[in-house]
Amino acid sequence: MEKRNMVFIGTSLDGYIADKDGGLEWLQAVPNPDQLDLGYNSFIAQVDALVMGRTTFETVCGFDMEWPYKIPVFVMSRTLQTVPEKYRDKATLLHGPLQQVLGQLHKKGYGKLYIDGGSLVQSFLREDLVDELIITRLPIVLGGGTPLFSTLPEALQFEHVKTEVLLDEIVQSRYKRKR
Repeated sequence: MEKRNMVFIGTSLDGYIADKDGGLEWLQAVPNPDQLDLGYNSFIAQVDALVMGRTTFETVCGFDMEWPYKIPVFVMSRTLQTVPEKYRDKATLLHGPLQQVLGQLHKKGYGKLYIDGGSLVQSFLREDLVDELIITRLPIVLGGGTPLFSTLPEALQFEHVKTEVLLDEIVQSRYKRKR
């Protein structure tokens, strides 16, 4: 089984993934009249499961729409004790150290994982568990909010794979971890 932990995330020019109020409205700042998916569908097609943090899970639960995922969703949390009733058939709660959780997911046959959520991505990076980063940078400076990156115990080297310009304004870059 192939094992890869991948991040697919949007950021502002100054590296934030949510604004000062935790909002994501700015992700719609660039007009997208044809509702292009900006590479999301081809990305998600190569993923076995999604592992997200509690804050991201609560944000998704607050969207006024149907549950957006067709793959298994696992929620990592230190504080959440149960998944709300409405989402019990859609998400599974996980607790524990990242290596232990990854071992559990791999035993269940989930090797190619989409890692989502600011704190969770930072935790995976701190433990050098991110194999691929796909960062979609929007032309907006938020001036504060939730940063994508935080302090690391040591520098992590990534290799640039490719960069595309989408909708004439958005820059999407793919990087693979150099090991």
